[in-house]
This record gives sequence, C-alpha cells and structure tokens, in this order.
Amino acid sequence: MKTPINVRHGNPQEPEAMALLDASHALMQSLFPAEENHYLSIEELCVPDVLFLVAQADLNICGTIALACKTGYGEVKSMFVAPEVRGQGVARLLLNALEHEARDIGLPLLRLETGNKLDAAIALYTAHGFVLCGPFGDYRSNDTSVFMEKPLV
Repeated sequence: MKTPINVRHGNPQEPEAMALLDASHALMQSLFPAEENHYLSIEELCVPDVLFLVAQADLNICGTIALACKTGYGEVKSMFVAPEVRGQGVARLLLNALEHEARDIGLPLLRLETGNKLDAAIALYTAHGFVLCGPFGDYRSNDTSVFMEKPLV
C-alpha cells in the first residue's frame, strides 16, 4: 500500500526542504548555462510574497513548490520531487494545491518558466492546462527557457 501524500505549507529552511531545493538547483546547474537558471535561492523563497508548499509522505518531505505573488499573476517556482517518489502523483498534488492557494488569494493567472530539457515538467504543466506564452516579468527570451501560463478565471 502506498503511503498517503499530504501537501502543507512549509518553510524552505526546513532541512529536508533545503536538501530538495539544493538537489533541484544542482540539476538545473548541470543542464543549463548559469545565465539561464532562474531558480530562487532559499533566502528568496523566505520573503512575504512567496508561498512555499511541501509534499510529505509519512514524516518525510518529498516535494516542493512555491508561488511567487506578482502584480496580476502568480509565478510557479521551485517545483521539485524527490527521485524516489516520482511517478506517484506528487507533482500533480503540489500543482493542484498551489493552484488552489492562488485562486484563494484572487490571482487571475499562473505563469512559469521552465527549461526546454525538462520534458516531464512540460508534459505535467501542459496536462494541467498551461499553454505556451512569451517571456514575462524580468525574463528575456533565450535558447533554453519555455514560458507557460494558465488563466484561473
């Protein structure tokens, strides 16, 4: 029997969350040039306009996601699932919870930037209703970024 997975508000400075974020950052650094990595540092995830969620199986944090609240939209950040639980729906649960939080605070739109080599992430976002869009906010077009958005209204 699979362990139930719970999504809750978390703190990026919790040791298990930090370990997942560090693993995510290392993966991004291995796949993309430094100037095309747009992840938030742990410190940047601890500001008031960022909501941080974790997925937990038993007492173990196994996934992270963040919502950066911007003017007129929310940006999906720091989506990462521990390799040992991939394929068990953790990312879908995290994304559903994040969308629920975004709707609750009245955001009309979710946006994200991901890497073109992250096929599973792009497939997840597409299945969740995100569509391709152009660069937004401070992003500029580059060779590796994929920009997506999903209206919430």
